[in-house]
Amino acid sequence: MIIDKTHSKLDLIQLINTINIPVVFSHCDNKKNLHEKITLLFSNPELQKPLYTPNVYKINTYTDLKCYLERINPRKTLTVKQKQDILKICKNIISYCNNGKNIEYSEYYNDEQQIKDDMDYIKQWGDIPSVRRCCKIMNKDLKVSDHYIPLVSPQVMLWINDKVSAKPVVSKKLVIKREPTTIIFG
Repeated sequence: MIIDKTHSKLDLIQLINTINIPVVFSHCDNKKNLHEKITLLFSNPELQKPLYTPNVYKINTYTDLKCYLERINPRKTLTVKQKQDILKICKNIISYCNNGKNIEYSEYYNDEQQIKDDMDYIKQWGDIPSVRRCCKIMNKDLKVSDHYIPLVSPQVMLWINDKVSAKPVVSKKLVIKREPTTIIFG
């Protein structure tokens, strides 16, 4: 079995931990060692225990896992140049929004159709935080009739939900304490 090279070491570790695959690893292991351990798992049927854990990868059997690992990582579909282009578009849209959502002040856009086209293009890359921020800012614009919802992978959505739930809730209260104070002039 050949694992696709787009799966990084951290992606493999996250997959092993999420699905509870019986692979013993150390964080000192490199990507090649993880590949060997996972390949050993598939070569030895005695190690393959049933996967009962519901997960965000929607992997239920070892054949599903094998197909997932042999294919390109769905989270790594962008090249560096494509990601730079998307971030440049996000920067231009955020600049447009910070300038009062007025096209006259925009250096990049000439009409609203260009903005809509760019938003339709970038909303498919919702795993990038700048894209989610652009969609959030543009949805507040009353002039734009379209509502932009970024496409976010289940893994990133789970991470966002964990981050939001771990955020401390601060209740803002005014507390007035009336205590006697002594002022001494010396």
